[in-house]
Amino acid sequence: MSSINITNVTVLDNPAPFVNPFRFEISYECLTSLKDDLEWKLIYVGSAEDETYDQVLESVLVGPVNVGNYRFVLQADSPDPLKIREADIIGVTVLLLTCSYMDQEFIRVGYYVNNDYEDEQLREEPPTKVLVDKVQRNILTDKPRVTKFPINFHPEDEQTNGDGPPPAEPFDDSVVNGEALVLLEQPQKVQETEPFNESDVNEEVFLEQPQKLQETHDSSLTPA
Repeated sequence: MSSINITNVTVLDNPAPFVNPFRFEISYECLTSLKDDLEWKLIYVGSAEDETYDQVLESVLVGPVNVGNYRFVLQADSPDPLKIREADIIGVTVLLLTCSYMDQEFIRVGYYVNNDYEDEQLREEPPTKVLVDKVQRNILTDKPRVTKFPINFHPEDEQTNGDGPPPAEPFDDSVVNGEALVLLEQPQKVQETEPFNESDVNEEVFLEQPQKLQETHDSSLTPA
């Protein structure tokens, strides 16, 4: 059984200018006390073809981790446009929110992000050089991808008892809500999803109807 359950993630200040900080309100519960802190990361995927363009926007340790319910706001700077290829600034990319314990990643929430000019004339006749201060980002909060990984939250017990790592737990909570914090009373059904399609990152995405949270059990969310 997982010691940490992420109960809600809310994207704040969205949409926003490309240069504005990211802000996420994260709620989670701890079922058993942990000796070490949790590490939260926010990663911006700069290119679908080359992971060297990925930028870790923030990495923070949160603790102590005792039994109880917690909520905090994770804020991260916007990506450095100088570290992104000019052709990749405008369009759709991916933003990853991850949490790890003792260097073991146990959950990853991925969002599509659409970057485009807010001004219609700039969209129709884009300048040769991207005007970053005119670009607006829109995190597509109604279609996140969630991946959970089985990890050992208590390696000290394994050393004592000789037990192996815990089996994978089925994902049974709705953890992401894009507009406002929602206290969840009943778990919502989760649908299996196909592996993340890298070609989606290079295409414009239009979402008209909110879709249910989906989960995948592999790490294919990050574009290769």
